Amino acid sequence: MTTFAGGPQRHYYGKGDVIAYRLNRDSSAPAGQNPVFGASVLMLLYGDAFWPTYTTGDNSSLIATDSMKNFIQRETMNFVGYDLEGYCAFLAEKFLKQYPQVEGLQVSADEMPYEPLDRAKPVAFFPSGPERARAQVELGRKGFIEVKSAIRGFKLLRLSGSAFKGFVRDEYTTLPDLNDRPLHMWLDLEWSYNRPEDGFAGGAATARARQIVHDVFSSFESGSIQQVIYQMGTRLLAEIPSIAEVHLEANNRTWDTIAEQGDRLGVYTEPRPPYGCLGLTLKRSNQN
Repeated sequence: MTTFAGGPQRHYYGKGDVIAYRLNRDSSAPAGQNPVFGASVLMLLYGDAFWPTYTTGDNSSLIATDSMKNFIQRETMNFVGYDLEGYCAFLAEKFLKQYPQVEGLQVSADEMPYEPLDRAKPVAFFPSGPERARAQVELGRKGFIEVKSAIRGFKLLRLSGSAFKGFVRDEYTTLPDLNDRPLHMWLDLEWSYNRPEDGFAGGAATARARQIVHDVFSSFESGSIQQVIYQMGTRLLAEIPSIAEVHLEANNRTWDTIAEQGDRLGVYTEPRPPYGCLGLTLKRSNQN
């Protein structure tokens, strides 16, 4: 269910999966910025002016969701930035100014990433990922209420340096101790900021968060996935001062073993449907 930082809303409506790609085809994108900016947007509105639509079918104050779709796609041309947080804020502020009956709105955008085949000559691109950045802003008549950022869909494989042993053993236990396993892990992370305005830094927090996840996963030898995501979370708080709280959610998707020759060589396949899932929330005021 959708929640709003401004408090519970008895009704809301909007438009989702609104996709727009802005292409800087003349190489006018600043150095270091991707000329392909793509996002899938969800816009949700609330306000007492829309209540008659529910109770009497009176649509006189209602903004059609098709109009919302057109607004998002057409106004993408006027957005001059390259970060999702700034994009969501741009759409929210302009929409609130356009329609005075809106009391507040929440705008979310999921990255639709493309990377150049040749960074020295960025004219041809391919879909990248699998992880995708996400941003969400909520804006009311008194200003920004909340800004959140996320990266979802990491799929990380480590060949060695991951153990899992010493867990409870009873009549239900069949898993052996694993001293050095190949680890395949999926990960989502989301964070909020100390102040809403801290989220508008040109995507710097997202870029650094992605690098921290990669650094920890590649360098840290762990005794559990829980330990991996704790290391990631503590580093995110330590190295990105603007983050107030971070939530990490991981799935253990380690492949099933077909055959192994000691620790040197193995053949594996996709795991069976049951998977382990775990989450962790760390706050700046209480990191331990």
